[in-house]
Amino acid sequence: MKAHIDQLFEKSDLSDKALLALLDGMSDDDVHYLFESARRKKQLHYGDSVYMRGLIEFTNYCKQRCAYCGIRADNGQVERYRLNKAQILQCCEEGHALGYRTFVLQGGEDPFYTDDRLVDIIRSIKSSFSDCAVTLSVGERSRESYMRLKEAGANRYLLRHETASPSLYASLHPGMSQENRIQCLYTLKSLGYQVGAGFMVGLPNQTHADLVADLRFLKQLSPEMVGIGPFIPQKDTPLGQVPHGSVRMTLIMVALTRLLLPQVLLPSTTALGTLDSKGREKALRAGANVVMPNLSPTDVREQYALYDNKICTGDEAAHCRQCIERRIVSAGFRVDMGRGDHPDYQTSSVEISPEKRYADIIRLA
Repeated sequence: MKAHIDQLFEKSDLSDKALLALLDGMSDDDVHYLFESARRKKQLHYGDSVYMRGLIEFTNYCKQRCAYCGIRADNGQVERYRLNKAQILQCCEEGHALGYRTFVLQGGEDPFYTDDRLVDIIRSIKSSFSDCAVTLSVGERSRESYMRLKEAGANRYLLRHETASPSLYASLHPGMSQENRIQCLYTLKSLGYQVGAGFMVGLPNQTHADLVADLRFLKQLSPEMVGIGPFIPQKDTPLGQVPHGSVRMTLIMVALTRLLLPQVLLPSTTALGTLDSKGREKALRAGANVVMPNLSPTDVREQYALYDNKICTGDEAAHCRQCIERRIVSAGFRVDMGRGDHPDYQTSSVEISPEKRYADIIRLA
């Protein structure tokens, strides 16, 4: 197994067969070696820096019905909210004073936030905080919409592909098209965004072969950011009684992603911290180099219930910032409060059509 890991470290690629062998057969010693290799690879490109992003969960309305998500349209138990522009700017003001230079606006696919409304919000943020990057995570939209948001000043866009398996995707996303989601990712790249994809580990019926397909898709897409977290059930969803995903396997996927995409910006997710009190520190030691403390008003955080038992819902922004910094330092790294752009941001380009890429996903699955 260590030979496979060494090859991955040196070549930043490995055959699907070898990746599957790793997932199927690593001992605890092999996993330790994998994490150590991923940490060394991160060190080569980012030193001991860990970037901080300020997360603003600005709406929990969503038109989609994803089977695992607590803010799905069919969940009548969740108390819905929307932040207005003044509230969002207040979050940014507080975050800027705390040193954040990236704001992540995340929400459900909420039709209330039209292009005009989002453009106004983005322009206001960029006008007031010109030294900051704006990251959006608001789901699937048209090319024209993505273009308008980019022109307004948005720098990055997070859109997890969720799973590269067509059958698994269809079972979890009623009324949605995997092909459209993948096309959105390539559209975002073609428009010059720094793009984030990603997936969950431990979904029901997910296999190791499915996880290999996720890795292969990431290698093909070459996103600037990748979000990987364990599946955690939310009690008011169709998957509310399904066991959560494995922290160990999630960390393995984080490490493999670091070795496949050496310069990727790779978050240590809140979901890992929810399942394991040291989960975020473990992810940093397995190759992650981004954390996203919450800047949302404390009175709405519990309503953004993507999954159960989410941590840090009651923490004030300043406390959250200090707590995360202590965790980063305790893990042996240092906080970098810069914008933290991907090294190749200005030179990212797309050479292969979304249609061909989707055909490749179907072939690999």
